[in-house]
Amino acid sequence: MRAVVQRVKEANVSVDGELIGSINKGLLVLLGVKVGDKDEDFSYIQRKVYNLRIFDDENGVMNKSLLDLGYDLLIVSQFTLYGDARKGNRPSYVQAAKSEEATYYYEKFIEESKKNNIKVEHGKFGADMDVSLINDGPVTILLDSEKEF
Repeated sequence: MRAVVQRVKEANVSVDGELIGSINKGLLVLLGVKVGDKDEDFSYIQRKVYNLRIFDDENGVMNKSLLDLGYDLLIVSQFTLYGDARKGNRPSYVQAAKSEEATYYYEKFIEESKKNNIKVEHGKFGADMDVSLINDGPVTILLDSEKEF
């Protein structure tokens, strides 16, 4: 499982011109699920997203997490995180999980976030979405449950 985590001042997602999710200060997470991902992969990514210390404390040091500060979370599915462009110029997406498996973990991330009292918004799985954000910093972190980066 992979996630691109961006610290944002605000972010939103629209489908067909209709706003379906919007947050203020917090994290935008682009989530990609790989064929064969397991609950351990999900738990690793979820724990990292919630606990990444990438928000400033009272001394201006990145030492606070989403959970520490009660900020918002916007989750958007993105199978292209498993695009492999090492051969040729057209990426292959064979490593990206099929819809059923990916939807399961995407929806689980949303539900678990709600259970953790996080204000969570989300995109629409499988839709052609427009994502807008104001990156704060900018701060962008790449996460991979196989720890490839």
